[in-house]
Amino acid sequence: MTEQVRVRFAPSPTGHLHIGNARTAIMNWIFARHSNGVFVLRVEDTDMERSSEVSEKSILQDLRWLGLDWDEGPEVGGEYGPYRQSERLDLYKKYTEQLLKSGHAYHCYCTPEELEAEKKQALAAGAPVMYSGRCRTLTQEQKQRFEAEGRKPVVRMKYPEQPLSFTDLVKGELSFPPESNGDFVIVRADGVPTYNFAVVIDDGLMRISHVVRGNDHVSNTPRQLAVYHALGWNLPAFAHIPMILGPDRTRLSKRHGATSVDMYAQQGYLPEALINFLSLLGWSSESGDEILSVQRLIEEFDFSRVSKSPAIFDVEKLNWMNGVYIRETDPARLAELCLPYLKKAGYKLPEQPVLEKIVAAVAKSMERLEDVIARAELFFTDDIQPENEEAARFLNKETTQKVFWSFLRQLDRIEVLNADTFRKIMKTVGQETGVIGKDLWMPVRIALTGQAHGPELPAVVEIFGKQRCYRLIKSRIIE
Repeated sequence: MTEQVRVRFAPSPTGHLHIGNARTAIMNWIFARHSNGVFVLRVEDTDMERSSEVSEKSILQDLRWLGLDWDEGPEVGGEYGPYRQSERLDLYKKYTEQLLKSGHAYHCYCTPEELEAEKKQALAAGAPVMYSGRCRTLTQEQKQRFEAEGRKPVVRMKYPEQPLSFTDLVKGELSFPPESNGDFVIVRADGVPTYNFAVVIDDGLMRISHVVRGNDHVSNTPRQLAVYHALGWNLPAFAHIPMILGPDRTRLSKRHGATSVDMYAQQGYLPEALINFLSLLGWSSESGDEILSVQRLIEEFDFSRVSKSPAIFDVEKLNWMNGVYIRETDPARLAELCLPYLKKAGYKLPEQPVLEKIVAAVAKSMERLEDVIARAELFFTDDIQPENEEAARFLNKETTQKVFWSFLRQLDRIEVLNADTFRKIMKTVGQETGVIGKDLWMPVRIALTGQAHGPELPAVVEIFGKQRCYRLIKSRIIE
């Protein structure tokens, strides 16, 4: 193991960045920054049919949106490149030949039909389904005969005949008996390496010290250990973090809602909120705090705080957390973040200072940035109507007309209407009419916003200005 902490995140560019993979990337990045280590980004693109440059760019963009940076990898370079598996095929070939020469691997000429027959036979006998190893001892003559038939061999790794063990930083001591795996394919017939082989070559050559990944990779680990041992390489430390499950305790999927980082970004989640939320899926702060800045996450990270149990993706908790971050965001930045949603809604946007006031006024009731469309609508429409019958009843109370007439008289006496002058006006109206409490404030709120609840009324009034407030109140006066 190297002295310096070196971790990696190795996505396959076959689609958008899945939220579960994003959690893995975040854990690796936080651990690297906590340890003053190196965060390596490696693209596992040996699935030629499904991998695409578009997907790679999308994943890199999503990582940057989250605020993650990499010390080595695509677009950055580094000492142990190249950082795309498709550009490392010669390296895999070199180590395949080494394993063949040392006798740890061999060519297998079995056809899919023969393998399927083996599988059915094992199932019928109630035996473990694994390759029998019948090509282990082929003679040169048998190999030539198979090749003459047009068979293209795969390369299989000889699975060790002794238990394979390792100490996981999360799960503790794990051991796998010889009968848990058969000889497995490390290079396909087309010459492309399989995941369990390529990942070991990459991790070994890139001096990865810690492999931090999802719990679903535990079953891959013994095969990878077999390759490490055959090559005589030191093992990295492994840390398998808990799986993310939906509320129904099944693996997180589209039926539970958005599954990609891109979808959460579009809906208006803030990257710092998403990092905070995903970090707490399987890890917790010793303080018990749930709102944790990126800096605190880095400072407090410790594998001893990682849970062994699956983590439940609670979207309501994410919404709450995102709302906290929205309310703590600088008004200028929040207005900028909300701008695309307001433009999409077709609203005629005011000058920046006014826009900042509007966004600040509605931020308290927002959980996602896209909420600004509905919350801010009252600032962009002249058609203010009571939201329901209960709200409308406030406009029909006996005292309401007195309040409205008094309000208009007070408006006539001022030049500029702002939050402070509005409060003074309402105090005067209350004294003049003798109306207090809800009967005083609610009719004015309904007339101006149509809503019984919403942004603070003084802030709304200041944004509306004197003329608009006068017009809206006047429209509710019964002549």
